[in-house]
Amino acid sequence: MARTAELPATSAEARDRVLALLHGCHRQLDEVVVTDALLITSELVTNALRHAGGVTGFVARITGDRLELTVEDASPVQPFAPSDVREGRIGGYGWSLVHRLATSVTVVPSAAGKGISVALRLM
Repeated sequence: MARTAELPATSAEARDRVLALLHGCHRQLDEVVVTDALLITSELVTNALRHAGGVTGFVARITGDRLELTVEDASPVQPFAPSDVREGRIGGYGWSLVHRLATSVTVVPSAAGKGISVALRLM
């Protein structure tokens, strides 16, 4: 995977990069699609930072009518939705949210951890 020269240090920085990419694509994008892309970015980067040893790779690109986002981290542990989701629970909803918003989600193990690739249809 091609890596950016500098990895985003925070979820906000990753969102800023994706937002700049979307604004630079010269297409009229629905506000909901942009928000979905930023939510997915935030969730993947936050989880890498909080639960998986940090972001080790980050790629965002537009291919055709899709945003393709890959976040690599340092943990081999596969993401999961908690089985004890209950009313009033705080947290644990992100992985399910990513699956609901994205067109496709793939987790690929790597020697250093894993990569999570997500595609989101822009049109």
